[in-house]
This record gives sequence, C-alpha cells and structure tokens, in this order.
Amino acid sequence: MPTELSDPESFDGFLQGHAAAAVYFTRAGCNVCHVLRPRLEELFANSFPRMGFATVDCENAPEVAGQQRVFAVPTLVVYFDGAEALRKARGIAPVELARELQRPYALRFGDEGRS
Repeated sequence: MPTELSDPESFDGFLQGHAAAAVYFTRAGCNVCHVLRPRLEELFANSFPRMGFATVDCENAPEVAGQQRVFAVPTLVVYFDGAEALRKARGIAPVELARELQRPYALRFGDEGRS
C-alpha cells in the first residue's frame, strides 16, 4: 500500500527518503483516478521496485497540490534526487510511462534497481 502524503512536511520527508519517487495526485470523486491507481501501483512494484510510491488526495492536502502545481487529476509526478523529472496528467498510459522511466531508472540504479 502506498504512503498517503497529507501535508508539506510529509511530502518533503518522502522525497528526502527516496532517491527516486513517484507521487500520484488524486481526489475522492475521480473515477479515472480510482481505476488507474492499482495499475500504477502494480507497475511501480513490479518494474521500478526501488522507487517510492505515494499518493496525495488533493482535497485533503490542497497546500501540497498547490505547491506542486497540480491543478488537474489524476496527475503523476516522478522525482529523481528530489527534482521533478517527469509529469503526466489525465491520460496516463502505464505502458508509455514504463518506457519513459526505464532509462532514467536504469541510470540511477543500474543493475541493482531490479529485485
């Protein structure tokens, strides 16, 4: 189960605690968000196991969403060493996302990235 980030402190701590991290911004009333979430959780668990995965409910954590410039859901933001490396909003295709992350993930973790 991914970590739920609810305030700027937990968000910053999550990024500091992971060399690579993906944060999924969602809200309770978003059906697309709920359908896509398990697919993304599975993708990160199976293909990018060294990346942290967390969620932010934009209704419960509007300050975090605003600080990260998230104005539409679903939005997925990927960070390497605390810096934003990739942002996908609305039409997030897991297969395309996996292709885009393979190279930066391999560069960051090399052969040790897969478990």
